[in-house]
Amino acid sequence: MDVIISYLKVLFVSAVPILELRGAIPYGVTTQNLPLLNVLIASIIGNMLPVPIIILFVRPVFEWMRKKNKWMRRIVEKMEAKAANKSEIIRKYEMLGLFILVAIPLPGTGAWTGSLVAAMLDMRIKHAVPMIFLGVVAAGVVISIITFGAGMLFGG
Repeated sequence: MDVIISYLKVLFVSAVPILELRGAIPYGVTTQNLPLLNVLIASIIGNMLPVPIIILFVRPVFEWMRKKNKWMRRIVEKMEAKAANKSEIIRKYEMLGLFILVAIPLPGTGAWTGSLVAAMLDMRIKHAVPMIFLGVVAAGVVISIITFGAGMLFGG
């Protein structure tokens, strides 16, 4: 039962914006002592869980937030500005751009940002989700290699 809870923690961390699998993989390996491959798989699943929800519902939610009050409107404007800033690469390279945006494991990139940008650009879910998935897998592999290397380096 403890192992299941550990995997659920990894799944949850990977679904959280900003952390995503960049935080979940090192967390699962170092604090939960789970095998790297299993952590990678759980992190990919967790990171993908919010993707279709974001793509389908972010625009109506933003519209509601915009009308609710000034504080929420400012949050929406910041998120839309972030999406607009990141959308340049997608406009230039289309689906490959979405993959690249999600695959680069740096702050301000990832599945949440890719989903937000896809929604703002009115991308069809059937086109956006596979590219986001491939980007999540690529980012997960990169983070796994870094985590494994750091573990080897520091005696983990």
